[in-house]
Amino acid sequence: MRQTRDSEAAAAALSADELAVPAPRGLGTVLTVLFAAASGALAANLYYAQPLVALIGADTGLPVSAESSLVTLAQIGYAVGLVLLVPLGDVLENRRLILATMAANVVALAGLAFAPGLALLFTAMLAVGITSTAAQMIVPLAANLAPAEERGAVVGNVMSGLLLGILLARPLSSFLAEFVGWRGVFGLSAGVIAALGLAALFLLPERRPEGTRGYGALIASLGRLFVNQPVLRRRALYHAAMFAAFSLFWTATPILLLREPYGFSPGGVALFTLAGVLGVLAAPIAGRMADRGYTRAGTAVAIGTAVLAFGLALFGESSLAALVAAGILIDLGVQANLVLGQREIYQLDDTIRSRLNAVYMTTFFLGGALGSALTSPVLEAFGWQGICLIGIAMPATALAYFLVVDRPA
Repeated sequence: MRQTRDSEAAAAALSADELAVPAPRGLGTVLTVLFAAASGALAANLYYAQPLVALIGADTGLPVSAESSLVTLAQIGYAVGLVLLVPLGDVLENRRLILATMAANVVALAGLAFAPGLALLFTAMLAVGITSTAAQMIVPLAANLAPAEERGAVVGNVMSGLLLGILLARPLSSFLAEFVGWRGVFGLSAGVIAALGLAALFLLPERRPEGTRGYGALIASLGRLFVNQPVLRRRALYHAAMFAAFSLFWTATPILLLREPYGFSPGGVALFTLAGVLGVLAAPIAGRMADRGYTRAGTAVAIGTAVLAFGLALFGESSLAALVAAGILIDLGVQANLVLGQREIYQLDDTIRSRLNAVYMTTFFLGGALGSALTSPVLEAFGWQGICLIGIAMPATALAYFLVVDRPA
């Protein structure tokens, strides 16, 4: 009888523990690799279409003038998911939310691969963008599971995988499309996400957040967070300037390389974009710097690196070496600043990390959209020098504010 009562008490204690937010206990190598791989594969979905729009348009009868709308639609979907889905991580059990969103992503990718006409093509592309935000549910979960003293390093490691997915997506889709076509690219991505989702089913731990507010109040709180959290607001705007410069560079550079005097083929442009892959090295280094108290110095170096990158890019019309160096530096600076910013905002309130991440990501994603939108008109009106001057001005403005106004108390 005594043994039975002890067992019942242990079971009751276990049930109570399951309802509480688990104490941070670290991720371990296997879980860190899974988080990094899943984040990278999900984020890559947004960028596969960029070098494939001409192939997709020719195959589906999409007018040339509307081909870029496919990429825009994926970006709009991602922004919608950041606002409407990612905050749910503060009120719903995280494991179930991530698995459900990844399953929906597989369905959306399969729909895109087999889309028979334009209506389903556009619908599936929008759905791919929305559901790819599962990557931004994984990052806050990693931060919540990590001990405070290791949080920067853990986030940096996971972000390395996410950023590697982003940086490899364009060259990878260009190469794969030559063998399996554009539909095969998205079909293969569906298979990869499905395999990672299956692994997550067995390896992903549960996390039940303490939040209990309704969905409407949850979404409405995002704007208030931006207004009432100065650290979040400043870090988001710093990175919006950085990501605008990043998008400006990587949208304009392929156009420059396809023209004379370079005259690159699409395959040559794909090889050039591999230069940016080195930027992934910045994420774990930046995370460890933040853990050791060097966030301010790291931020100044990261933003300054982007300014230097565009200074070198001024010589890019006649020097391929200058373009390669600029591509490496802009990616190093942007990825470092991203991780440093996330480390800062995750320190604000551990009960609302999903919403903090949603506001942070949405703000700088809009900055990236602005950079992309400026590229064609600026390039046509003011040439490559105009691109570089705007690219210098954006991070330089952020750096000046950071150094002069945003001083530690």
